[in-house]
Amino acid sequence: MNFEVLKPQIETIISDTAKTTNERLLSICQLLETHIDHYNWVGFYFADSDKKELHLGPYVGEPTDHSVIPFGKGICGQVAVSNQNFVVPDVAAQDNYIACSITVKAEIVVPIFVDGKNIGQIDIDSNTPDPFTEADERFLEFVCAHVATILS
Repeated sequence: MNFEVLKPQIETIISDTAKTTNERLLSICQLLETHIDHYNWVGFYFADSDKKELHLGPYVGEPTDHSVIPFGKGICGQVAVSNQNFVVPDVAAQDNYIACSITVKAEIVVPIFVDGKNIGQIDIDSNTPDPFTEADERFLEFVCAHVATILS
C-alpha cells in the first residue's frame, strides 16, 4: 500500500467535526486495518499519567483483554515510558511482551504527543513476521501528529 494515498483520507477523517473524537479515531483504525494488508489489529491507547496506566481507546481487530496496561509493561507500556517508537519484528523474541493473540507475529507502537507530552499511542499488530519498515514508522508518525490536533 502506498501510504501517500492514505494521507489525504486521514486528513479528511480528522477534519470531520460532525463526528466525535472517538468516532474519528475508530474511522482511522478502520481505514488502516482495511487498506494495509499487514495491519491486523489497529488501536489507540491513552495515558493516565497519575495512575501510570494506558487505557484502551477505539480499535479494530480481535477483542483484547488488555484494556489497561501499566506503564513499562509490554510494548505499549514501554513506549509510554521511553517516548520512542517501538518496532518489534518478532514478538516471540521479546521478553516484555503481552500476547494478545497467538496469531500476532509483529507489532509497532508510535507515541502521540500533545504539547510535547506523550498522551497516548497507536498500536498495530501484524500476523505477518517482520512486516514493518521505516515507511510504516513515518506514516504512523504522520497519523499520530494529525490525531494530536484533535486531542489537545
